Amino acid sequence: MKLGFKLIAEAYGPLEIVDQAVRAEAAGFDFVEVSDHFHPWVGEHEHSGFAFSMLAAIAAKTSEIGLATGVTCPFIRYHPAVVAQAAATTAILSGGRFTLGLGSGERLNEHVVGAGWPAVTTRHEMLREAIEIIRLLWSGGYHSYDGKHLKLEDARMFDLPGVLPEIAVAAGGPAAARIAGELGDALFVTEPKDDLIAAYRESGGLGPAYAEVPLAWAPSEDEAAESARRLFRFGVTGWKVQAELPNPVNFDAATTLVTAGHMREQFGCGPDVARHVEVARQFTDAGYDRLALINAGPDMDGFFDFFAKELAPELRQAD
Repeated sequence: MKLGFKLIAEAYGPLEIVDQAVRAEAAGFDFVEVSDHFHPWVGEHEHSGFAFSMLAAIAAKTSEIGLATGVTCPFIRYHPAVVAQAAATTAILSGGRFTLGLGSGERLNEHVVGAGWPAVTTRHEMLREAIEIIRLLWSGGYHSYDGKHLKLEDARMFDLPGVLPEIAVAAGGPAAARIAGELGDALFVTEPKDDLIAAYRESGGLGPAYAEVPLAWAPSEDEAAESARRLFRFGVTGWKVQAELPNPVNFDAATTLVTAGHMREQFGCGPDVARHVEVARQFTDAGYDRLALINAGPDMDGFFDFFAKELAPELRQAD
Protein backbone atom coordinates (compact mmCIF):
# COMPACT_ATOMS: atom_id res chain seq x y z
CA MET A 1 0.00 0.00 0.00
CA LYS A 2 1.12 3.56 -0.72
CA LEU A 3 -0.12 6.67 1.04
CA GLY A 4 -0.69 9.89 -0.87
CA PHE A 5 -1.94 13.38 -0.15
CA LYS A 6 -4.72 15.19 -2.00
CA LEU A 7 -3.78 18.74 -3.01
CA ILE A 8 -7.06 20.67 -3.03
CA ALA A 9 -6.31 23.28 -5.68
CA GLU A 10 -9.75 24.88 -5.30
CA ALA A 11 -9.18 25.80 -1.65
CA TYR A 12 -5.54 26.95 -1.81
CA GLY A 13 -3.55 29.15 -4.18
CA PRO A 14 -0.85 27.79 -6.51
CA LEU A 15 2.09 28.78 -4.29
CA GLU A 16 0.47 27.16 -1.25
CA ILE A 17 -0.26 23.99 -3.26
CA VAL A 18 3.41 23.69 -4.20
CA ASP A 19 4.43 24.30 -0.58
CA GLN A 20 1.98 21.63 0.62
CA ALA A 21 3.54 19.13 -1.78
CA VAL A 22 6.99 19.89 -0.37
CA ARG A 23 5.64 19.44 3.17
CA ALA A 24 3.92 16.21 2.15
CA GLU A 25 7.23 14.78 0.97
CA ALA A 26 8.89 15.79 4.24
CA ALA A 27 6.02 14.19 6.21
CA GLY A 28 6.59 10.84 4.49
CA PHE A 29 3.83 10.66 1.89
CA ASP A 30 4.52 8.45 -1.13
CA PHE A 31 2.69 10.63 -3.66
CA VAL A 32 0.55 13.73 -4.11
CA GLU A 33 -2.34 14.17 -6.51
CA VAL A 34 -3.77 17.52 -7.56
CA SER A 35 -7.21 18.31 -8.91
CA ASP A 36 -7.36 19.68 -12.47
CA HIS A 37 -10.18 22.26 -12.44
CA PHE A 38 -11.11 25.47 -14.18
CA HIS A 39 -13.69 26.43 -11.53
CA PRO A 40 -13.70 25.71 -7.79
CA TRP A 41 -16.62 23.80 -6.24
CA VAL A 42 -18.23 26.16 -3.71
CA GLY A 43 -18.24 29.81 -2.69
CA GLU A 44 -15.71 29.31 0.11
CA HIS A 45 -13.18 28.14 -2.49
CA GLU A 46 -11.32 31.04 -4.08
CA HIS A 47 -8.70 29.31 -6.21
CA SER A 48 -8.23 27.05 -9.21
CA GLY A 49 -4.65 27.08 -10.44
CA PHE A 50 -3.50 25.32 -13.60
CA ALA A 51 -2.65 21.78 -12.58
CA PHE A 52 0.26 21.12 -14.93
CA SER A 53 2.04 24.36 -14.00
CA MET A 54 1.77 23.46 -10.32
CA LEU A 55 3.03 19.93 -11.02
CA ALA A 56 6.06 21.33 -12.87
CA ALA A 57 6.89 23.54 -9.89
CA ILE A 58 6.39 20.60 -7.50
CA ALA A 59 8.69 18.45 -9.63
CA ALA A 60 11.39 21.10 -9.35
CA LYS A 61 11.06 21.43 -5.57
CA THR A 62 10.83 17.75 -4.61
CA SER A 63 13.00 14.75 -5.30
CA GLU A 64 11.20 11.49 -4.53
CA ILE A 65 7.47 11.92 -4.05
CA GLY A 66 5.17 10.69 -6.81
CA LEU A 67 2.93 13.16 -8.68
CA ALA A 68 -0.48 12.68 -10.27
CA THR A 69 -3.46 14.53 -11.63
CA GLY A 70 -6.62 13.70 -9.76
CA VAL A 71 -8.05 13.85 -12.39
CA THR A 72 -7.82 15.44 -15.86
CA CYS A 73 -10.67 15.33 -18.37
CA PRO A 74 -8.82 14.80 -21.69
CA PHE A 75 -11.53 16.17 -24.01
CA ILE A 76 -13.72 19.29 -24.41
CA ARG A 77 -11.63 21.80 -22.37
CA TYR A 78 -8.44 20.05 -23.53
CA HIS A 79 -7.73 18.08 -26.67
CA PRO A 80 -6.07 14.74 -25.83
CA ALA A 81 -3.02 15.74 -27.86
CA VAL A 82 -2.44 18.63 -25.44
CA VAL A 83 -2.90 16.29 -22.46
CA ALA A 84 -0.45 13.81 -24.00
CA GLN A 85 2.14 16.57 -24.41
CA ALA A 86 1.57 17.99 -20.91
CA ALA A 87 1.83 14.56 -19.30
CA ALA A 88 4.96 13.60 -21.22
CA THR A 89 6.67 16.86 -20.28
CA THR A 90 5.65 16.49 -16.62
CA ALA A 91 7.04 12.96 -16.60
CA ILE A 92 10.36 14.24 -17.95
CA LEU A 93 10.57 17.14 -15.49
CA SER A 94 9.77 14.86 -12.55
CA GLY A 95 12.21 12.15 -13.50
CA GLY A 96 9.49 9.59 -14.15
CA ARG A 97 7.44 10.29 -11.01
CA PHE A 98 4.22 11.25 -12.77
CA THR A 99 0.92 9.36 -13.11
CA LEU A 100 -1.75 10.72 -15.46
CA GLY A 101 -5.18 10.50 -13.84
CA LEU A 102 -7.98 10.75 -16.41
CA GLY A 103 -11.76 10.92 -16.10
CA SER A 104 -14.93 11.85 -17.93
CA GLY A 105 -15.10 15.28 -16.31
CA GLU A 106 -17.63 17.62 -14.75
CA ARG A 107 -19.75 20.31 -16.37
CA LEU A 108 -18.26 22.68 -13.75
CA ASN A 109 -14.98 22.78 -15.68
CA GLU A 110 -15.76 21.72 -19.22
CA HIS A 111 -18.70 24.00 -20.13
CA VAL A 112 -16.42 27.06 -20.10
CA VAL A 113 -15.30 26.53 -23.72
CA GLY A 114 -18.89 26.57 -24.98
CA ALA A 115 -18.80 23.12 -26.57
CA GLY A 116 -21.80 21.73 -24.68
CA TRP A 117 -22.00 18.97 -22.09
CA PRO A 118 -22.63 15.49 -23.51
CA ALA A 119 -24.52 12.67 -21.80
CA VAL A 120 -22.43 10.30 -19.71
CA THR A 121 -22.52 7.53 -22.33
CA THR A 122 -21.08 9.94 -24.89
CA ARG A 123 -18.46 11.14 -22.43
CA HIS A 124 -17.37 7.56 -21.87
CA GLU A 125 -16.99 7.12 -25.65
CA MET A 126 -14.94 10.32 -25.76
CA LEU A 127 -12.77 9.14 -22.87
CA ARG A 128 -12.01 5.91 -24.72
CA GLU A 129 -11.02 7.81 -27.85
CA ALA A 130 -8.92 10.27 -25.84
CA ILE A 131 -6.95 7.48 -24.17
CA GLU A 132 -6.36 5.85 -27.56
CA ILE A 133 -5.05 9.16 -28.96
CA ILE A 134 -2.76 9.74 -25.98
CA ARG A 135 -1.26 6.27 -26.24
CA LEU A 136 -0.91 6.65 -30.01
CA LEU A 137 1.10 9.85 -29.61
CA TRP A 138 3.21 8.28 -26.86
CA SER A 139 4.19 5.48 -29.24
CA GLY A 140 6.37 7.87 -31.25
CA GLY A 141 6.19 9.02 -34.85
CA TYR A 142 3.47 10.87 -36.74
CA HIS A 143 -0.13 9.80 -36.27
CA SER A 144 -3.66 10.66 -37.31
CA TYR A 145 -6.91 9.49 -35.73
CA ASP A 146 -10.45 9.69 -37.01
CA GLY A 147 -12.85 8.77 -34.22
CA LYS A 148 -16.57 9.16 -33.72
CA HIS A 149 -16.00 12.23 -31.52
CA LEU A 150 -12.30 13.15 -31.62
CA LYS A 151 -9.77 13.65 -34.39
CA LEU A 152 -6.00 13.97 -34.66
CA GLU A 153 -4.22 15.19 -37.76
CA ASP A 154 -0.61 14.33 -38.59
CA ALA A 155 0.76 14.89 -35.08
CA ARG A 156 3.95 13.79 -33.38
CA MET A 157 5.30 14.06 -29.84
CA PHE A 158 8.91 15.23 -29.92
CA ASP A 159 9.74 14.97 -26.20
CA LEU A 160 8.86 11.61 -24.68
CA PRO A 161 10.09 10.27 -21.33
CA GLY A 162 12.14 7.11 -21.16
CA VAL A 163 9.36 5.48 -19.16
CA LEU A 164 5.83 6.52 -20.09
CA PRO A 165 3.45 7.61 -17.31
CA GLU A 166 0.85 5.19 -16.06
CA ILE A 167 -2.74 6.17 -16.80
CA ALA A 168 -5.17 5.92 -13.88
CA VAL A 169 -8.80 6.10 -15.00
CA ALA A 170 -11.41 7.52 -12.62
CA ALA A 171 -14.67 5.64 -12.11
CA GLY A 172 -17.89 6.52 -10.35
CA GLY A 173 -19.68 3.45 -11.70
CA PRO A 174 -18.94 0.05 -13.26
CA ALA A 175 -19.00 1.35 -16.87
CA ALA A 176 -16.08 3.71 -16.23
CA ALA A 177 -14.32 1.03 -14.16
CA ARG A 178 -14.46 -1.25 -17.19
CA ILE A 179 -12.80 1.47 -19.28
CA ALA A 180 -10.06 1.60 -16.64
CA GLY A 181 -9.59 -2.15 -16.89
CA GLU A 182 -9.54 -2.21 -20.68
CA LEU A 183 -7.50 0.91 -21.47
CA GLY A 184 -5.87 2.14 -18.26
CA ASP A 185 -3.00 1.09 -16.03
CA ALA A 186 -4.79 1.84 -12.75
CA LEU A 187 -8.20 2.65 -11.26
CA PHE A 188 -9.10 5.89 -9.44
CA VAL A 189 -12.19 6.27 -7.20
CA THR A 190 -13.61 8.49 -4.47
CA GLU A 191 -15.90 5.96 -2.78
CA PRO A 192 -15.06 2.61 -1.09
CA LYS A 193 -17.14 0.57 -3.53
CA ASP A 194 -16.00 -3.00 -4.08
CA ASP A 195 -18.13 -3.31 -7.26
CA LEU A 196 -15.89 -0.74 -8.96
CA ILE A 197 -12.68 -2.63 -8.30
CA ALA A 198 -14.46 -5.87 -9.26
CA ALA A 199 -15.47 -4.39 -12.62
CA TYR A 200 -11.92 -3.12 -13.10
CA ARG A 201 -10.36 -6.52 -12.40
CA GLU A 202 -12.96 -8.40 -14.48
CA SER A 203 -12.17 -6.13 -17.44
CA GLY A 204 -8.49 -6.99 -17.31
CA GLY A 205 -7.22 -4.36 -14.90
CA LEU A 206 -4.08 -5.60 -13.17
CA GLY A 207 -2.68 -2.34 -11.82
CA PRO A 208 -3.04 -0.39 -8.59
CA ALA A 209 -6.33 1.01 -7.33
CA TYR A 210 -6.29 4.64 -6.15
CA ALA A 211 -8.86 6.06 -3.75
CA GLU A 212 -9.37 9.45 -2.11
CA VAL A 213 -9.92 9.05 1.65
CA PRO A 214 -12.03 11.82 3.27
CA LEU A 215 -10.40 13.09 6.47
CA ALA A 216 -10.47 16.36 8.41
CA TRP A 217 -7.93 16.87 11.18
CA ALA A 218 -8.39 19.48 13.92
CA PRO A 219 -7.87 19.59 17.71
CA SER A 220 -11.60 18.94 18.17
CA GLU A 221 -14.14 16.88 16.23
CA ASP A 222 -16.56 19.80 16.02
CA GLU A 223 -13.96 22.10 14.49
CA ALA A 224 -12.93 19.44 11.98
CA ALA A 225 -16.50 18.64 10.95
CA GLU A 226 -17.39 22.30 10.43
CA SER A 227 -14.25 22.82 8.32
CA ALA A 228 -15.16 19.77 6.24
CA ARG A 229 -18.66 21.21 5.74
CA ARG A 230 -17.24 24.53 4.53
CA LEU A 231 -14.62 23.07 2.22
CA PHE A 232 -15.95 19.69 1.11
CA ARG A 233 -19.74 19.65 1.42
CA PHE A 234 -20.01 19.23 -2.36
CA GLY A 235 -18.50 15.77 -1.93
CA VAL A 236 -21.59 14.34 -0.20
CA THR A 237 -23.83 15.11 -3.21
CA GLY A 238 -22.59 12.14 -5.26
CA TRP A 239 -21.36 12.05 -8.83
CA LYS A 240 -24.79 12.37 -10.45
CA VAL A 241 -24.82 15.89 -8.98
CA GLN A 242 -21.11 16.65 -9.06
CA ALA A 243 -20.82 15.93 -12.78
CA GLU A 244 -23.79 18.04 -13.82
CA LEU A 245 -23.82 21.46 -12.10
CA PRO A 246 -22.13 24.34 -13.96
CA ASN A 247 -20.85 26.80 -11.33
CA PRO A 248 -19.97 27.21 -7.63
CA VAL A 249 -23.22 29.12 -7.02
CA ASN A 250 -25.14 26.00 -8.09
CA PHE A 251 -23.19 23.81 -5.66
CA ASP A 252 -23.84 26.36 -2.91
CA ALA A 253 -27.56 26.02 -3.59
CA ALA A 254 -27.41 22.22 -3.79
CA THR A 255 -25.58 21.92 -0.46
CA THR A 256 -27.57 24.42 1.63
CA LEU A 257 -28.93 21.69 3.88
CA VAL A 258 -25.63 19.83 4.36
CA THR A 259 -24.59 19.98 8.03
CA ALA A 260 -21.45 19.18 9.97
CA GLY A 261 -23.27 16.05 11.10
CA HIS A 262 -23.49 14.83 7.51
CA MET A 263 -19.73 15.32 7.16
CA ARG A 264 -19.05 13.23 10.28
CA GLU A 265 -20.80 10.30 8.61
CA GLN A 266 -18.28 10.18 5.76
CA PHE A 267 -15.16 11.95 7.06
CA GLY A 268 -12.75 11.06 9.76
CA CYS A 269 -13.10 14.22 11.84
CA GLY A 270 -10.97 15.45 14.73
CA PRO A 271 -7.79 14.25 16.48
CA ASP A 272 -8.72 10.58 17.07
CA VAL A 273 -6.36 8.42 15.00
CA ALA A 274 -8.68 5.42 15.39
CA ARG A 275 -11.50 7.20 13.55
CA HIS A 276 -9.20 8.17 10.68
CA VAL A 277 -7.93 4.60 10.40
CA GLU A 278 -11.53 3.37 10.43
CA VAL A 279 -12.41 5.55 7.44
CA ALA A 280 -9.26 4.51 5.56
CA ARG A 281 -9.93 0.83 6.19
CA GLN A 282 -13.21 1.06 4.30
CA PHE A 283 -11.06 1.51 1.21
CA THR A 284 -8.35 -1.03 2.00
CA ASP A 285 -10.98 -3.62 2.91
CA ALA A 286 -12.61 -3.04 -0.50
CA GLY A 287 -9.24 -3.68 -2.20
CA TYR A 288 -7.76 -0.23 -2.79
CA ASP A 289 -3.99 0.03 -2.31
CA ARG A 290 -3.16 3.66 -3.18
CA LEU A 291 -4.79 5.93 -0.62
CA ALA A 292 -4.81 9.68 -1.31
CA LEU A 293 -5.67 11.26 2.04
CA ILE A 294 -7.76 14.43 1.98
CA ASN A 295 -7.42 16.95 4.79
CA ALA A 296 -10.55 19.09 4.87
CA GLY A 297 -9.54 20.42 8.28
CA PRO A 298 -8.43 24.01 8.97
CA ASP A 299 -4.80 23.34 9.99
CA MET A 300 -2.56 21.84 7.33
CA ASP A 301 0.60 21.94 9.43
CA GLY A 302 -1.25 20.16 12.22
CA PHE A 303 -2.43 17.49 9.79
CA PHE A 304 1.06 16.85 8.42
CA ASP A 305 2.40 16.49 11.96
CA PHE A 306 -0.51 14.18 12.88
CA PHE A 307 0.14 12.08 9.77
CA ALA A 308 3.87 11.69 10.38
CA LYS A 309 3.64 10.91 14.10
CA GLU A 310 0.36 9.03 14.49
CA LEU A 311 -1.60 8.20 11.37
CA ALA A 312 1.07 6.91 8.98
CA PRO A 313 2.46 4.33 11.44
CA GLU A 314 -1.05 2.98 12.07
CA LEU A 315 -1.96 2.79 8.40
CA ARG A 316 1.32 1.22 7.35
CA GLN A 317 1.11 -1.28 10.19
CA ALA A 318 -2.35 -2.28 9.01
CA ASP A 319 -1.04 -2.92 5.48
